[in-house]
Amino acid sequence: MAEPTACVECLRRSWLLAALGPYIEKIATGEVGRRSPELLRLSNEDLVEVAAPKVGEQMLARNAALPEEQLVEELLLAECWACCRHGDLYPDSLRDAPGAPWALIGRGSPKLLDGLDPFEAVTIVGARRATSYGREIARELGRELASAGMTVVSGLAPGIDACAHRGAVDAGRTIAVLGCGPDIAYPAGHRSLWRRICEVGLVISELPPGAPPWRWTFPARKRIMAALAGMTVVVEAAVRSGSLITTDLGRDLGAVPGPVTSRVSAGPNALLVGGACVIRDAQDVLDAMLGPGRRQIEHRGPGLDPPC
Repeated sequence: MAEPTACVECLRRSWLLAALGPYIEKIATGEVGRRSPELLRLSNEDLVEVAAPKVGEQMLARNAALPEEQLVEELLLAECWACCRHGDLYPDSLRDAPGAPWALIGRGSPKLLDGLDPFEAVTIVGARRATSYGREIARELGRELASAGMTVVSGLAPGIDACAHRGAVDAGRTIAVLGCGPDIAYPAGHRSLWRRICEVGLVISELPPGAPPWRWTFPARKRIMAALAGMTVVVEAAVRSGSLITTDLGRDLGAVPGPVTSRVSAGPNALLVGGACVIRDAQDVLDAMLGPGRRQIEHRGPGLDPPC
């Protein structure tokens, strides 16, 4: 297995993002009258010039002075590891994505990233305020896809994300992408699920240990979630939901149909009208990604799991 290693410059980039958190927040929320959806594609110098011009030179100087030993020690104390875009463990599908993170900070099993094929991974996203129908579908998709050898990627958020993880975690093939440091259980109500994923799966972030979440980090992490997988499946989402950001990133797209009277089914239904693959169950996902009949789901019974 490729070893988790990261060069010091890529590690420093993660720590710089954490330091710039409140400054990027002001841009992302429009508080300073500027918006830049491609901020994370900028070099360190350009990023601080846009986000924090008054203190940019000082921030760059402090960041450049961070010793590698200190960064490694912080990772070890948080029971984390790191890989960067210059190393073998870093996923090729993410390396080629626009604005790819310089480094990934992980907690859990690095083997889930080792040679990760996007056609062996599925991202499942959806509404935080999901219906019982959506929660059932998400959990069943997670469970059956993981049991079929697919890696289930999601964001540990309430609703659809958490249900997809809960379905997949027993098979151990799930990756949670966080908008904070990977050593932080966020939201706090999912601490037991986060701990279980750390034990048998993988939690990753582009932010270092201890970094708090910001509003901008949640849409930012969606580019990672989408790039890791060959398909993104939207289970439930309102038309203007943040979950739909994940669908704009160039991967195959699937959507679970829902009642036309349901607000949280409006997003998936609109995606289906636009040509997304109809996803009724895990077999539909496998057929869309690998070709009909290439891999079969062994159904365990006629019913779905109870809502999570």
